[in-house]
Amino acid sequence: MNKYIKGLMLGTAVIGLTACSDFLNETPPDKLIPENFFNTADNLKSYTINFYGLFPTHSSYMYRLGTFSSDNGTDNQVEMSASVRWVPGEWRTSNDVANWDFSNIRRLNYFFSFALPEYEAGNISGNESEVRQAIGEAYFFLAYSYWSYYSAVGDYPIIDGVLSEDKELLLDASVRQPRNKVARYILEQLDKAIEFLPETSSYGANGLNKDCANLFRSRVALFEGTWLKYFNGTPMVPSDLDCATESKYFLDEAMKSAKVVGDKFVNNLVQNTGTIEGMGEGFTVDNPYYYMFCCVDPSAYSEVLLFKSYDKTAGQVTQIQNQFQQNAGGTGWTRGLVNSFLMKNGLPIYDAASGYDPDWENNGVSASLKDRDSRIVIFTKGDNSIMSLGTDGMTPRYYNISNVLSRQDLTACPTGYAVKKGQDYDFKQANMNLQTTTASIVFRAAEALLNYMEACVEANNGNVDATADSYWRALRKRAKVDEDYTKTIAATQMAKEAEGDWGAYSANKLVSPTLYNVRRERRNELIGEGLRLNDIRRWRALDQMITTPYQIEGMKYWGTVYADPNSDMCFTETDENGDKVFLPAFVSPESGRGNMSPEANSPYVRPFQVSKVDNLVWDGLKFTPAHYLSPIGHDAFVNASVDKNDISTSKIVQNPGWPVEGNVGATMIANWN
Repeated sequence: MNKYIKGLMLGTAVIGLTACSDFLNETPPDKLIPENFFNTADNLKSYTINFYGLFPTHSSYMYRLGTFSSDNGTDNQVEMSASVRWVPGEWRTSNDVANWDFSNIRRLNYFFSFALPEYEAGNISGNESEVRQAIGEAYFFLAYSYWSYYSAVGDYPIIDGVLSEDKELLLDASVRQPRNKVARYILEQLDKAIEFLPETSSYGANGLNKDCANLFRSRVALFEGTWLKYFNGTPMVPSDLDCATESKYFLDEAMKSAKVVGDKFVNNLVQNTGTIEGMGEGFTVDNPYYYMFCCVDPSAYSEVLLFKSYDKTAGQVTQIQNQFQQNAGGTGWTRGLVNSFLMKNGLPIYDAASGYDPDWENNGVSASLKDRDSRIVIFTKGDNSIMSLGTDGMTPRYYNISNVLSRQDLTACPTGYAVKKGQDYDFKQANMNLQTTTASIVFRAAEALLNYMEACVEANNGNVDATADSYWRALRKRAKVDEDYTKTIAATQMAKEAEGDWGAYSANKLVSPTLYNVRRERRNELIGEGLRLNDIRRWRALDQMITTPYQIEGMKYWGTVYADPNSDMCFTETDENGDKVFLPAFVSPESGRGNMSPEANSPYVRPFQVSKVDNLVWDGLKFTPAHYLSPIGHDAFVNASVDKNDISTSKIVQNPGWPVEGNVGATMIANWN
């Protein structure tokens, strides 16, 4: 029997769960015996706890900034190299079964096939609330498993139960179902999760609860509602679907679920004091909003709904503070992102009444952020920004922006705007490799406010209802920005915003100032939290790059104090005598040995115009519509073929623009509009 079919069916009577859970510091048993396993609360919990590893969290051995690097490859954040997503023809299909895996779905269906009958018969011993929690977790993880693939590839099979070994049945089950049907199925599983999950998990904020499920439900519904709206009339949605009606359904569902969470937290968001440094001498917490993202235990912070904790004594540690407190982690915010942040008075920086002076950029990063939305100020390493307070809380160590001239992939800042979101100050977290126990936030309630705001405006012809109004004002108030968003809307010039924000577009057209400013709020609140790529995908915000390449820029370098040898703020290095001397940039794109982009190209750092050697994005980032969806690997088509020698008999089809052959790039989709 082929590997694909084995992926759909139960397989054997004994299931091995190979991944131990470091989410809650428990390890499930290696082998589960169906006949007598699913009859205690503890056993059900030990089964479902294994799936917490599905969530994106800080990786133990990565030399990066953990999840705070997860917006890399977007208009928000970049690393030293550009993603092949922005090089048509270079992102290639795989020769395996990429984006076509059912192992977790199979294991969860297996759970339900035993646990639900036992539960309904009253045969499960132990605390009933914990039994219900485990069942609720299983429904959530089933929804999440489908989301992982549906959000990447769209149409996907729905395997509702454990399948028999009948080959014909299994092949028929492999047929991809329309994306909206899959999205509805995900919402149905989350409805069941909400029914069973508790208000507060027995694991505390380390475990799923009703708020997590409602928040995630709003995310899924918003994703599908906006996708159907903006891809209507393209091959990316079912041709016979009434997209307008179906989109409205999902947007309404997004509002409904988001409101459940939003109403609880709109007046209970974590406080932002506006203090630039999140901690003071002696490790005092000077800014709770800042510290929420870098602390070891964020359970005391109201809007953190779910987080992964780490335990050094159990060997559960990461590398991220070693990067945060000693370098830039190989990533940086873009100029487009930075310029999207408003002035405190609520006006865009280009507005004549904003008070912003473009000449501030000549005086360095910190000067350029004067009087801005506090989020970009506190989450960016500026001039003499404190990276660490030592191990005693009294010994500050400062960031050196000349790191922008480094070309070290893992430590440099390619844009000059170094990421500070997630940086702790205690050097005990960073003084050697693998010392970090900074928690990894999975779900945060502020997203619910943003999900509601966007769904409201999308579903109601650009109108902001009373709930969305209250949510928007609460977020701006915390950001230390004038709460009156209408003044921002009135001052917004979409052509200006489009210079640095892909989200200014949908389907190659500029969106309305109202909708754009909702997207701006989302962009600014969620920086470095891994949601940007899916946002720009579902908004169909990349069509303009089919014909017009986009050049990523960072801070201003040429003509600034950094490049002036007579300035006290010029970049320096230590010579052989121990003296500090001027450190000039070295421009040599042809040789590839330089460390700065040419002044003739732009006064701003252009990270992808430093070297021409093996550089496919020198002329800018480009796009092809096939890249809105990921390709399915070649072997998936072979395994799902009636005749394995004839791939044309496969029960599954490839995504638009992508070939079924392996190691081949996408082609332009005909008649794209």
